[in-house]
Amino acid sequence: MKQVLAITRKELQGYFGSPMALIFVGTFLAVTLFSFFWVETFFARGIADVRPLFRWMPVLMIFLVSALTMRQWSEEQRSGTLETLLTLPVSPVQLVMGKFLAVLALVAVSLALTFFLPVTASFLGNLDWGPVVGGYLAAVLLAAAYTAIGLFVSSRTDNQIVALISTVLICGLFYLLGSSGLTDFVDDRLGEVLRAIAPGSRFESIERGVVDVRDMIYYLSLTGIFLVLNVLSLLSKPWSQGEGGRAQRRGVALTSVLLVLNLVVVNVWAYPLRGLRLDLTQYRDYSLSQTTRDLLSSLQEPLLIRGYFSAKTHPLLAPLVPNIRDMLEEYRIAAGGKVQLEIIDPARDPEKEAEANQTYGIRPTPFQIADRYESSVINSYFDLLIRYGDQHEVLGFGDLIEVEPRRAGLPDVRLRNLEYDLTRSIKKVVYGFQSVDAILAAMGEPVKMTFYVTSNTLPPSLVEVSQTIEKVLAEIQRESNGKFIYTTVDPDVPASPVSRQELWDRYRIQPIAAFLFSDQSYYLHMLLEVGEESQVLYPPRDASEAEVRTTIESALKRASPGFLKVVGLWTPRLEPTQDMYGQMQQPLSSWQQLDDYLAQEYEVHGVDLSAGSVAAEVDVLVVVAPQGMTDAERFAIDQYLMRGGAVVAVAGNYKIAPDPFGGGLALEPVQDGLQEMLAHHGITVEQSLVMDPQNEPFPVQVTRNVGGIQIREIQALDYPFFVDVRADGMAADHPVVSNLPAVTLNWVSPLTIDETKNAAREVTTLLLSSKASWTQSDTNIQPNFELYPQEGFAVGEAKQPYPLALAVQGSFESYFKDKLSPLLAGEAGGGSTGAVPGTIEASPETARLIVFGSAAFLDDIVFQISANMTQDRYINSLKLLQNAVSWSTEDLELLTIRARGTTARVLKPLTEQTQLRWEIANYVLALLALVVIAAVWNVYRRNEQPMQLLPVEAIQASIEEVK
Repeated sequence: MKQVLAITRKELQGYFGSPMALIFVGTFLAVTLFSFFWVETFFARGIADVRPLFRWMPVLMIFLVSALTMRQWSEEQRSGTLETLLTLPVSPVQLVMGKFLAVLALVAVSLALTFFLPVTASFLGNLDWGPVVGGYLAAVLLAAAYTAIGLFVSSRTDNQIVALISTVLICGLFYLLGSSGLTDFVDDRLGEVLRAIAPGSRFESIERGVVDVRDMIYYLSLTGIFLVLNVLSLLSKPWSQGEGGRAQRRGVALTSVLLVLNLVVVNVWAYPLRGLRLDLTQYRDYSLSQTTRDLLSSLQEPLLIRGYFSAKTHPLLAPLVPNIRDMLEEYRIAAGGKVQLEIIDPARDPEKEAEANQTYGIRPTPFQIADRYESSVINSYFDLLIRYGDQHEVLGFGDLIEVEPRRAGLPDVRLRNLEYDLTRSIKKVVYGFQSVDAILAAMGEPVKMTFYVTSNTLPPSLVEVSQTIEKVLAEIQRESNGKFIYTTVDPDVPASPVSRQELWDRYRIQPIAAFLFSDQSYYLHMLLEVGEESQVLYPPRDASEAEVRTTIESALKRASPGFLKVVGLWTPRLEPTQDMYGQMQQPLSSWQQLDDYLAQEYEVHGVDLSAGSVAAEVDVLVVVAPQGMTDAERFAIDQYLMRGGAVVAVAGNYKIAPDPFGGGLALEPVQDGLQEMLAHHGITVEQSLVMDPQNEPFPVQVTRNVGGIQIREIQALDYPFFVDVRADGMAADHPVVSNLPAVTLNWVSPLTIDETKNAAREVTTLLLSSKASWTQSDTNIQPNFELYPQEGFAVGEAKQPYPLALAVQGSFESYFKDKLSPLLAGEAGGGSTGAVPGTIEASPETARLIVFGSAAFLDDIVFQISANMTQDRYINSLKLLQNAVSWSTEDLELLTIRARGTTARVLKPLTEQTQLRWEIANYVLALLALVVIAAVWNVYRRNEQPMQLLPVEAIQASIEEVK
């Protein structure tokens, strides 16, 4: 080992003893920094990651390594020192390893000088260091392979230029094997083989933060092959080129072939080993979570996952297919035989294609493919089918991928969050297939139902309701095979096992007033107990047998983890309006994307509250932009909360309306919303708008005069009404904002908390504006640059952070307490003729209420505006509400998986001058570090004792032996 290190030091002295190291490494740094900041536009992307640093690394490394290795053996041969080296008592293996380590050390120095880039990204945003470590590891492994190739090529010629060009060609050929420029012309299977051979494809696998044993074996094999070939090349130098050396040359050739074949066999053997890998990412983005494993282990029936992938598909989608196969294979292994995995090409299986088209609605997608000379359209499949029993879900290419535009060239296409998409689909089909009978059969102990009814104080109109409930309970008990047991208890009788006070102390069950201002009260409550969990059920307004059964079955489903949660979604009924010319136009607002996004994980039911009640199967009630509501609708929300339900109120004070004068957008105050009810609960939505310098830009069309030609273009305008809340303005560790990098609330009103009313409740401020924000009571939302040339708006003097979203949990007092019920007043619609139960005056401690101060941040038109500037940034708003629903229903299983692969580890907002300062700082620091390293090495070399490779006596003895 001492000889190897001595040779390494000698080679490093040769590099740093001349300007060679500074020139090569300096050029590499300059190109790397330029591509990072200008080609890949780090600041314009606005994402705190270093993917742009490693995107060009396989190409840049070819030229750097070729320049460093071109003289290693060529110069020795040209100057005649190779014969001297070979006569020394140093083995060719030691010579090769010494030069290999010297080149690799210089490459490592070059990579270390780029470390200022991830440090910069970590200062400006929440950087995931796993892909950074993976990227540098991949770069070192790739450099090792290229170095071995370069040394071998250099050993075969005495011309440095020939060695440089040959190394570039060979390494470039290896890189091109897996590039789209070659794989586009072959089918999917051959393309996968070429990507497996190419070092560039393996580089991308490790660069994402996953160290796979297959990739490690590949790089070590490729490096080992060319290092051995280098050693054999040196050994063959003294051999005769005539007949006498034929046997030796034949032996070397046979050894080389056997070595290559053995290493190829090792790689082929290791290729199916998909589970041997280390996930370095912060949230283990590429490993199955415990939630997924638990879901797969609970499967009772076989689950079919079938992938439809065409052999000829879009070149940007083809590289994703192997990654999908690897992930599906992990699902199959984790399920322990309960997952049936099929990967098919529909073009080669007409029966499966017909089934896909007719049964599952899966059809090929037309993709346009264009090159330099022609363009064409191909129809190909890129879909996944998940089927369980009679339930199925289909994931198309639009559900699986995300596209990131790049400044030049093709866009970056990658998988969005494959585990989340697969697991939510599996959960949906599995939970949708279960029945109530299956739930009861799976219970380890019988479910207990206690029906509390006071016969003496029960109003006459509810006697029949009591009888109906008992009838349904008896039927369920009879059908359950002993898994459902019910009892009827009257708390007022002397022999009752519980008193009224005990019901309140144990379960927070309060009696219902028989009449308004009456001193008599009654019980008509059902208590469902599953293990240590309990639910209080109230009779439905329409107390038919079907409705009572639905109420009970819905409670059983909520008590079981094996059912989909039901989201009740209320949105306002908007009518078409007239424009300034009297033409009818459709309402501006709609919430279709919200409905679609929630439907990915939950069963979404549109609710009609006009009857004064919420359906029993609803697990969480989401009220979006409440306006034009009647007392009956408010009563339905109030009583749902009083029953211990969860309500998410997207309740700003303003709604979007067309500007009658400017043709743009305007705001109008909301009428007949939930303001008074929320104020009753201690949450006031203020009649003002929050404005924040930390905001999401608004796209504005401007006209520029360029050489006398009017050009229209879209420019980003800082818009203080689009308040952008970053991590420092979110409630730390609360599930509702769990792992959200940022979220924008549009035209949001501040919330005020009444500490007195909420003293006994748990209140969490979920979102806060920045410290530099202010409020405006005027509803004029158009900028005026004539009056305010800098911001376009008047900047308030009083600046402070404002609460924008709250989560409250605890016992609430009914807004309709001591008031005449709207149901008795005749406001309720729906035509129900059932008996009217009384008003529940207080909720249990389990009731939950979430309030957002913006009614517009979930509007489709706002999403369209956001997409014009920031692509899919608006998805964070949908994730926020989905997290709110998960917290409200205590269905937190998918929260961790959903947070994976977030597309917006956003950077802090910076001015152009600040961005330029950061860029210059990186250039200067890298240059200074390079100069310091060179200076330190020179000082070390001058202070070091004269180093000799071997003792003089050994050299003389070797010469005598040769003579």
